[in-house]
Amino acid sequence: MRIIMAAGIILASFSVLFAQEIKMVCIKNACVQAEVVSSEADRERGLMFKQELPENQGMLFIFDRTQAPRFWMKNVNFPLDIIWIDQAKNVVDFKLNAQPCKAEPCETFLPRASSLYVLEVNAGFVRQYGIAVGDKVNF
Repeated sequence: MRIIMAAGIILASFSVLFAQEIKMVCIKNACVQAEVVSSEADRERGLMFKQELPENQGMLFIFDRTQAPRFWMKNVNFPLDIIWIDQAKNVVDFKLNAQPCKAEPCETFLPRASSLYVLEVNAGFVRQYGIAVGDKVNF
């Protein structure tokens, strides 16, 4: 009985240590549950090697300072819309239907304006919800 209880405590501890932060991110009338990545290593890995991104889910990249972060689709297995968001939480740019990189060098995508956040969602999201530069983002 003590072994089972100890194993349960250990498993619960690991689930807390490795739990990803999830934020609800809304633009206009569209909301997604986004996994938050803020460390350099997590931002570099992004959605690499994942087989799919479930509908109404995404990944929110949080940077340490305002910048114009480049994104690429190396080792990503599905197309994405990439949405750059400034410090005031307004959409400043987006890339529609970014395709997975099939051969190096991979294409990189650079925003037209500086941002503090980037949201990656399934391709088609921006058009489906009529998202435009200047739209307010809530999370």
